[in-house]
Amino acid sequence: MKQLLRGILIGLAVTVAAVAGSAQAKAPLAKTSQPGWYRMMLGDFEITALSDGTVPLPMDKLLTNTTPAKVEAALAQVYLKAPVETSVNTFLINTGSKLVLIDAGAGALFGPTLGKLVANLKASGYQPEQVDEIYITHMHADHVGNLVANGKLVFPNATVRAGKAEGEFWLTQANMDKAPDAFKDFFKGAMASLNPYVKAGKYKPIEGDVELVPGIRAIAAPGHTPGHTIYEVQSKGQKLMVWGDLMHVAAVQFADPSVTIQFDSDSPKAAEARKKAYADAAKQGYFAAVAHVSFPGIGQLRSEGTGYRWVPVNYNANLSPSPSPSPGK
Repeated sequence: MKQLLRGILIGLAVTVAAVAGSAQAKAPLAKTSQPGWYRMMLGDFEITALSDGTVPLPMDKLLTNTTPAKVEAALAQVYLKAPVETSVNTFLINTGSKLVLIDAGAGALFGPTLGKLVANLKASGYQPEQVDEIYITHMHADHVGNLVANGKLVFPNATVRAGKAEGEFWLTQANMDKAPDAFKDFFKGAMASLNPYVKAGKYKPIEGDVELVPGIRAIAAPGHTPGHTIYEVQSKGQKLMVWGDLMHVAAVQFADPSVTIQFDSDSPKAAEARKKAYADAAKQGYFAAVAHVSFPGIGQLRSEGTGYRWVPVNYNANLSPSPSPSPGK
């Protein structure tokens, strides 16, 4: 009897395994991967990285002050090749009294693989109507595209802020008229995204390096664009710098900060701003948040030879106050 029962159980186990294996084999490939949002604490502030998606970019052709061969070699070191699937990250900061979004992703302005910001904002537990302020690093399409949908404000209760020089450049019709045809869409995207807030009295330019709300300060860092602005976030001795487009390709520009990109309006000035930011971040050990580093785009820098090494933030599912980051020396 025992042998018979044992045989039945073995047979049943084999049958179950076969059925399970068959079911798994027939399951279709999902073919999607979307991290969506990632949350960490910075002192008393809650930081939520929000993904607008990724887009493949031919970085071997876009990067300047280098050669395609050097770019290909640097990418190969981290098992990448062009086109590089490039993250578009934004950052939501809850200070306890204000909900602040830094940059607004691409929306429908930069291809069909982007435009996921609002869905990920909601998935993270917030609604667009809750956002009090939106700080724009610069007005390229992949940083302002989700501000408006079908001509309506996506963030109806938010005041949008950007460097004064940035707005004066991209929102001026005369500048678009005299721009090369290849760059006119940059102006059109900025105007379509920002002008509804201007008309609603919800756009306020930033003049100089100034604290915008307690704990968040704007710092001019022109070069990538005329009014490119970075944002310093501080709480309880913790610090995070939101860099916007100070850099684009981790595999290339951390090792060689002198490498620039075709999108820069003033490449030498952009490289200067990047080198300054890298050196300070490595010396002080604070966090940096970057628009186009692999999601969530938050990490620290260490000096390494003549360049730097990017250390991504350690994944943490427990939201307790963040420990003080170690200096990156």
